[in-house]
Amino acid sequence: TEPDIGDHRLRQLLSVGRTLVAELDVDVILERVLDVARELTGARYAAVGVLDPDRRELERFITRGVDETTRRTIGDLPRGRGILGVLIDDPRPLRLASLADHPKSFGFPAGHPAMRGFLGVPILVRGKAWGHLYLTEKSDGDFDESDEEAAVVLAQWASLAIENARLHQGLEQRRSELARAVTSVEATTAIGRALGGETRLERVLELIVDRARALVEARMVLILLADGDDLVVVTSAGEAPGDVVDRRIAISGTVTGAVLRSGQPERVFDPESRLQVSMDAFGVAARSALLVPLMFRGRGYGVIAAYDRTGSDPEFGESDQELMLLFAAIAATAVVTAKSVEEDRLRLSIDASEQERRRWARELHDETLQVLAGLQVLLSAAVRRDDLDNFRTATVIAVAQIREEIDGLRALITELRPPALDELGLEPAIVALCDRAQAVEGLIVHRRVDMNGRLTAELESTVYRLVQEALTNAAKHARAEQVWVSVSEADDAVEVQVRDDGVGMGSELPSGGFGLQGMRERVTLAGGTLAFDGAAPGTLVRATLPSRRPAAPARPTPRPPG
Repeated sequence: TEPDIGDHRLRQLLSVGRTLVAELDVDVILERVLDVARELTGARYAAVGVLDPDRRELERFITRGVDETTRRTIGDLPRGRGILGVLIDDPRPLRLASLADHPKSFGFPAGHPAMRGFLGVPILVRGKAWGHLYLTEKSDGDFDESDEEAAVVLAQWASLAIENARLHQGLEQRRSELARAVTSVEATTAIGRALGGETRLERVLELIVDRARALVEARMVLILLADGDDLVVVTSAGEAPGDVVDRRIAISGTVTGAVLRSGQPERVFDPESRLQVSMDAFGVAARSALLVPLMFRGRGYGVIAAYDRTGSDPEFGESDQELMLLFAAIAATAVVTAKSVEEDRLRLSIDASEQERRRWARELHDETLQVLAGLQVLLSAAVRRDDLDNFRTATVIAVAQIREEIDGLRALITELRPPALDELGLEPAIVALCDRAQAVEGLIVHRRVDMNGRLTAELESTVYRLVQEALTNAAKHARAEQVWVSVSEADDAVEVQVRDDGVGMGSELPSGGFGLQGMRERVTLAGGTLAFDGAAPGTLVRATLPSRRPAAPARPTPRPPG
């Protein structure tokens, strides 16, 4: 016959069952099970042993009835030998009138309270042993069949509640992982979009270090780029020392260098020992670090080093590493692109400078040097003849030629750097430039210059060179007769337009001299935009540049009278 566990116990079990199933914290469930088990059976002591993943021994052991002083006296908690091992090997209810009489009993360690009667039942989750409920020392005799049945029902309720809590935790974890994945995609998309429109290396590095720190919630992030045999800190974000930029460490023999060479990320949880060299060199202190290489087409360009998460857990997890790896791939592409653009700019700038030097050398050789050589021959011949009239004639011719060369040299100097631009400003310099184009090149120049005062020297030089190059192209390449020049300032922007009536020059300006690339270089450095239409008839060059005023001189501090 089935044991009668009593109406009161049934009501208690039903009530506790509803409470347990509604609970989503496994630890709270176990604590509640222990309290109810003692109450239902009258046991003085109760415990739950949780099995390890292999179900070979106990991973956790939670007790009720044993005070803290006794627990410390007992020492290590049981691992699942003796009577407890019997239940692990054979997960069925076990009820004993005396623990000492069982052949597998090992006895108790010193300081352990006396325990005679024993009742153990398995807690099965999805049909497999998850743990066990142990009860000892019933207050009014031995454990009976009704006690065993009540404990079995309670263990079944515990099993349902534990499975429900684990399913909920798994669902929450998957939801958290999904939310993190969505956040990661959104973050990396935003980062890619921000980096995709930027080609200045310094700005690219600033964006990378700021976004990387926000991405993994790091206290501090450094970016190191390879430079020969060293890694050099090029930028930082967060609580980094103010003088950390430009500090160097060797690639060889350092963890950071090993990450660069291997192309594999590394999480470091003992930075005081593993990263001692770099941390001493950088003047930083941290509890954990995440090092991720900047790789592009199989080549390492640098390392992103993140230190200490700012949340409750200062250590970086595997998800942080995966997220940073994805980000580093985008960042490395942006760094390589920016470095390539800078190298191209430098190369083009050097080429343009060399072409300009060749042009000035050619003009000085073909004109000034030839005239001076002719003057030397003329005056030398006049001296040899010892004829005063011939000498006077030669001198008059020489003075005239010298005057012409002086004018030519002045024009050359003006092209290099017009004095009016520095002394009077952009408007007079543009006017003089247009007048010279009319006088020297024979162009009819229609000009309109409307400025609101002086700009910075760099911006005035940019506008002047744009107009100068456009006029030169109109005269030498477009074979234009008329040119319309407009330079105006409105809404914190300078608008430059140069249009001619020439033959048009197709899709690009000639490569010689300053050229289209030089114009784009200057406009880009000034933070502006350049539009060019070279379709016949005529050519139109339009540039828009943000206005910048020179800094006002500091006012002297007034001195008190007397």
